[in-house]
Amino acid sequence: MKKGLMIALGIVAAIIILILVIVGWGVGVYNNLIGLNEKVNQAWSQVENQYQRRYDLIPNLVETVKGVANFEKETYTAVTEARAKVGQIKLSPDQLSDPEAFRKFQQAQDGLSSALSRLLVVSENYPQLKANENFLQLQAQLEGTENRIAVERMKYNQVVQEYNTQIKRFPAALIANMAGFKEKEYFRAATGAEEAPRVQF
Repeated sequence: MKKGLMIALGIVAAIIILILVIVGWGVGVYNNLIGLNEKVNQAWSQVENQYQRRYDLIPNLVETVKGVANFEKETYTAVTEARAKVGQIKLSPDQLSDPEAFRKFQQAQDGLSSALSRLLVVSENYPQLKANENFLQLQAQLEGTENRIAVERMKYNQVVQEYNTQIKRFPAALIANMAGFKEKEYFRAATGAEEAPRVQF
């Protein structure tokens, strides 16, 4: 009788230990996923900071360009319209898993980048702009911001890759699915970015 009771208690203890190990593993995986998700959110906030910096620089740039006689109105109007589109589209960290919302956000940002590039190329035809100290400072700040945007987007994509890989790996995928962790979207190259730009004078 005592021997049977000891065996039963041993089995119960083994089951309890196994359950504790599984629960401990699950908690560890969950906490890791939470940490990775927070890294994605932090990387996203850095991307947003740089986009906001660019957004804030544009009105001064446009006003400086407007002050130059005969500057092509449709060029700075395109920048103003692209900026307005960007202002209408906000993307919260919760929407980073929504392909359609992410695509619209990226399209608006890429449209603004394209309009700004055209404005800077056209400004080369205006010697008085190239001699304007305010314009030169704004241009340098804008170019620096574009570089920072590229760097922050790259960092964001790296963190997203780490996160997406983790939620797809077995057995962590089981915890990710149960806890509702969803795949995040990547920044992609703008359409036509694979072709070298044509410069015409």
